[in-house]
Amino acid sequence: MKIAIGGDHAGFPYKAPLIKMLQKMGHEVKDFGTNSDQSVDYPDYIHPLSNELAQKKHDLAVILCGSGNGVAITANKHQHIRAAVCWKVELAELARQHNNANAIAVPVRFVSFKMAKNMVKAFLTSEFEGGRHERRVNKIPAH
Repeated sequence: MKIAIGGDHAGFPYKAPLIKMLQKMGHEVKDFGTNSDQSVDYPDYIHPLSNELAQKKHDLAVILCGSGNGVAITANKHQHIRAAVCWKVELAELARQHNNANAIAVPVRFVSFKMAKNMVKAFLTSEFEGGRHERRVNKIPAH
């Protein structure tokens, strides 16, 4: 699978270890930055990532910031992006199964690295169930 990853300075500590885990799992990973813990503006990294995800250059994305909210709000401004803020494994699974989310937003300041790893693994291995959920997901885009 092709995975996009990016975020801000708060998400930076988890990014490299998550990339290593993803590559070990056999995924191709594109890193959109940031590349340090120096303060940055997350839209500068999330907009390019979201553009490529919307163009289907990547299968899924992992986006990181302190609360997960800023990166999710930014990503969700893009048509065809469904970013879900998750703080438990079950939410990561449901984001894929029921909402066909294509980006998981990890709130780095609120989850341990172990939890982040487990959520990302669950997100990547869960499948969209379709059915009644597909009807709802198809109603998400604003017209």
